[in-house]
Formats: sequence, C-alpha cells, structure tokens
Amino acid sequence: MNTPSRKLLAAAVAAALFLGGCDRINSWFGSDDTGGDFVQKVEPKDRESVPMLLPDFTALVEREGAAVVNIQASRDPSASGSGDNGLENDPIYEFFKRLVPYGGDDGSDGGGDEFNFGSGFIISEDGYILTNTHVLAGMNNIKVLLNDKREYRARLIGSDTQSDVALLKIEASDLPSVKIGNPKDLKVGEWVAAIGAPFGFDNSVTAGIVSAKGRSLPNENYTPFIQTDVAINPGNSGGPLFNLRGQVVGINSQIYSRSGGFMGISFAIPIDVAMNVAEQLKTTGKVQRGRVGVVIQEVSYDLAKSFGMEKAHGALVSQVLPNSPAAQAGLQVGDIILSVNDEEVKNSSDLPVMVGIMAPGKEITLGIWRKGKRESVKIMLDSLNTEADARNGGALMPDDPEARSFAADELGLTLLQSRSGVVVLEARQAAAQAGLRRGDVIMAVGPAAVADEKTFRDAVTAAGKNIPILVKRGDNTLFLALTLQ
Repeated sequence: MNTPSRKLLAAAVAAALFLGGCDRINSWFGSDDTGGDFVQKVEPKDRESVPMLLPDFTALVEREGAAVVNIQASRDPSASGSGDNGLENDPIYEFFKRLVPYGGDDGSDGGGDEFNFGSGFIISEDGYILTNTHVLAGMNNIKVLLNDKREYRARLIGSDTQSDVALLKIEASDLPSVKIGNPKDLKVGEWVAAIGAPFGFDNSVTAGIVSAKGRSLPNENYTPFIQTDVAINPGNSGGPLFNLRGQVVGINSQIYSRSGGFMGISFAIPIDVAMNVAEQLKTTGKVQRGRVGVVIQEVSYDLAKSFGMEKAHGALVSQVLPNSPAAQAGLQVGDIILSVNDEEVKNSSDLPVMVGIMAPGKEITLGIWRKGKRESVKIMLDSLNTEADARNGGALMPDDPEARSFAADELGLTLLQSRSGVVVLEARQAAAQAGLRRGDVIMAVGPAAVADEKTFRDAVTAAGKNIPILVKRGDNTLFLALTLQ
C-alpha cells in the first residue's frame, strides 16, 4: 500500500473512532423541562483536559421552532395616515431600514418601500408576539405566518424606537410559545442559535457563540446588546436568539456590515430589556424610563488613579443637569457612581440601562466615590421624557481686551485667562498625551474649581502627580487624566 493510501486509511479509522466515541449527556441541563439534550461530549485524549462540548440543535429546533413566526408588513398608500407612528422620520428608522429586505420573497425590489418582512416569536399562548420596531416602521398592514402555515392579521399594540422592540397581537389561542431565559446567565463563548427568515427564507436556523455582552452602540444608551457571531441577515430582524436550554435570551436586531450582509458580528437585544418594554406597551401603550439627570463618561485607568481609586470602574459625572433629580440630591461633577441599589456599575454604559428600566418616581440609592471615599446618595427618579438640560454654548475664545496668556510648562500648557475662564492655547507633552486641546476651557483641577491663573496654579499645586482635569469642549464637559512624571 502506498503512502497516500495509508494516510487515507488512517484518517478514515480516526474518523470512525471519533464518531463512535460521541455520546449524549444530560448534566448540561440538569433536570429542566427541555426534555432532551442539545450538546454532545467528546472525551479528550488527555485525561486531565476538560471535555469538549459540541452543540446539537436538532431537538431545540423541533421543540421551539413552532413558536417562531414570519412577519410580512406592507403599506397601503390609500389608507389614511402612514401608520408609521412617526417612525419614518426617525433617524434610527433610517439606519435600521438597511437591515430589512424589501419586495417579494425572491428579494427583488418589488415596489420599493411598500413591503418588507422580518421575524418574531410568540411569548404567550393567547397571541402576543415580539419583534423589532424597524420591521414595522412605515407599514399599516401586518401579517403573521405561523410555522404550521396558518396566517393571521396582526394588531400593533405598541412600539418603542429607543429599544427597537414592538409588541403585536393576533386573535388566536393555545399557541406554542417560547420559554424566557435570563441573559445575565449567558457567558461569553457560550453556544446560541437563531431561527428566522433571512432574505425571506423562512424557518432558517443559524448558530454561533456569544462574542461579548453589554455592548453599547451609537445612539443606543438603554440597550446592553449581546454580540454574537451567529449569521444574521436582513429578514432575521425580530427573531429569537436561543441558548442551549431552548430559552430565548435575546431578539436579533442589528448587524455590523459594510456590504449589507453578514460579516461575523451581530447584535441582539437582551430579552429582559425587551420583556420590560413589552409589559409597559401592553399595560400603558407607552414606555417610560427613569432619569437621574447627569452626563457621564467612562472611567479610564489613568482617571481612576487620578481620583485615588484602586481599579477603573463606575460612571464619572462630567455634568449635572440643572433642575434634575441629580441636582436636587446634591450630586456633584467629579462624583463617580459605583452602584445603583447595591448593584455594581462596572462600566459607564451600565448606568443608563440600570436606571432606564426603573419607573419614574422611584427612589434609588447611588453608591458614589467622592473626594477619596465612598458615600451614598438617595435620588428620586423623574422621567426621561421631561425637558432636557439647556447646555450653555458660547465662543471659547471671546474678544476680551483684558485677556492675557500664561504658561504652565510643567504641565505642557500655554493658557489664556479671559472672561470665559482659563482657556487652552497650546497643549504639548503631558497635556497633549492627556488629550487636552486648543480651545478647551479648564473648569476644575482635581476637586478645585478654576476661574483664573491664581486658582489654576493653586489647584495644580494641591493636586499631586495624577491630576483629573475637567474641561468644557464645545457644548460638552469631560474629565481628562493628566499624569506627571
């Protein structure tokens, strides 16, 4: 037997042994009601290694697939009103529009924006269905197709553009419904599966792993997205993301793509966020979110050191909005919010989510870091829909005959003392590395407010080597960490 033949025979024997060694295990699921296993265990050659688990989604699809629906939404130009609930003029709608296919089932244009389709899933046996808001935006006729080919006209109970969650109702009973899981139990690297209708191909199943959790996307402050590498394409929008227990943990909502198709990064709305929205839509027809009334930023490692913290976590308050709950409770610029009702704020993006799911009028306790020690502040939330702050603009470099420049060479700064305060003319060396720019107005150095050269120099002298500097840049305020050697 020649060498290639021997290699082929050896490969075939190894494959047979590999397949013969696969068995089913129940321990992954414990004694839950899934009724079967969705993983296989492959024993490693090295007895000290951890067994490798391979997913098997066939039982999951058989048991949970019936609760997944296809949604066809169309617009009747002759109907009074657009039926879009104001969504068509929403910039978020314009972004999402690219992720929903239009035209007929063949993916053709078919008349532009008069027809689009997506996915959804039944959350109760009496016909309530969750999907994405952008699937329905601009449409006034909604049809739901069940897995068994039954078709229903659906009524829109309500939609929320901020979370991209919509609630539908069909007149039916004894429907199959999904089981709701807990996204907080998801682990990065865990297997997940999606069922939906990419490009109109209904009941399509794709699988992958959780790539990251708590992703914050532009203009999406109230949704900590689940990032996966599950293949999600236009038409999957609104469909469920399942864990290996057959529980829904998210709603597939967005993809990152330069071509319009799947590129390995997709995002799902955590199901707990979606169910909170759905309950509010069902009971009141609208969604309300609590508001503290602060502008926050991430706490970097250098900022954490400059504030005397051992590790970088929490949300740094860079602005307190006037007449807000935060202002009334005495929250201060430079406070770092570490917890909400004893739940840790790991990243600044956690805070809007944690507060947003609470109802206006509820009192919460914030754990904060202020001037080198922990404190607690009680705040009564108001509604996010109340009037926002009126930010003070104005030129940073006014025509001021009394303005004069001075240098702080140890920091790498040339500054201007003017009616606007202490303004950066040039940033170099340590100041440039910290991110200071020409035109920044220095409002505080450490805990001390700055109004002129004297207060600036006094504050720098008292600050030490790691200096948090609060600057006003345009209409925004932010902290920068300046570190001296």
